Amino acid sequence: MSIFLDKNSKIIVQGMTGSEGMKHTKRMLAGGSNIVGGVNPRKAGETVDVDGTSLPVFGSVADAMAATGANVSVIFVPPAFAKSAVMEAIDAEIELAVVITEGIPVHDSASFWEYSIQKGNKTRIIGPNCPGIISPGKSNAGITPWNISGAGPIGLVSKSGTLTYQMMFELREIGISTAIGIGGDPIIGTTHIDALAAFEADPETKAIVLIGEIGGDSEEKAANYIKDHVSKPVVAYVAGFTAPEGKTMGHAGAIVSGSAGTAQAKKEAFEAVGVKVGKTPSETAALMRGVIASL
Repeated sequence: MSIFLDKNSKIIVQGMTGSEGMKHTKRMLAGGSNIVGGVNPRKAGETVDVDGTSLPVFGSVADAMAATGANVSVIFVPPAFAKSAVMEAIDAEIELAVVITEGIPVHDSASFWEYSIQKGNKTRIIGPNCPGIISPGKSNAGITPWNISGAGPIGLVSKSGTLTYQMMFELREIGISTAIGIGGDPIIGTTHIDALAAFEADPETKAIVLIGEIGGDSEEKAANYIKDHVSKPVVAYVAGFTAPEGKTMGHAGAIVSGSAGTAQAKKEAFEAVGVKVGKTPSETAALMRGVIASL
């Protein structure tokens, strides 16, 4: 088992023929992902050789799904065109759309998220501005390095791509069931709570690491959800204890206004429901090693 992505996932890449799309298509293939094609309306009908693998290019997501049975799309389309690319994936009712693109206007993200709701939420959106999702040893949809951790019992959900990679590496001797980077924009598709619910239901996941950051109230909502719905042990890390008030830090959603959205408030919310919070990523990993040892 894993969440949202497994060895049977068939992946297409919207924007595969661009520089970023091609670079990460090569990396996903190297990690064992089943990439079955790309989408670029201007190059429909062409075939692209990617390190010895011949991949067809389709004119639309719907065409790619019809020809290959694809159920996952990874989107590397530039910000100006990302909204239409995501909406195309939603129209095709692909199961999972992983939006890697950074710098998508918040209004565009709101538009395609609302569009997905109107269409019945048949497409799970991860991102935007995220590293994607990886189930080590099974599949990788996104830009997470595939060789920094093997398969294991720890579920990982994180707002930060870099901290996702660090936590996977620090826990590599135990291993990861699925690591999902949800992105740090103000409006995202899949949330901490969505991932927590899936990890709780996944028999392969025995414990969960949650990485949050300043800004918004996603972590406080996650703490409330854990209290009522999560029986598995959870440890957490919150980035941004030294961030000055009112200054956007890294992610567009990471901004503190007064006492709202501070790292300290989030830490207290987690600890109030029994979630141990590390002061650093390394300390958080040490807490998780202790949890696994006690299971």
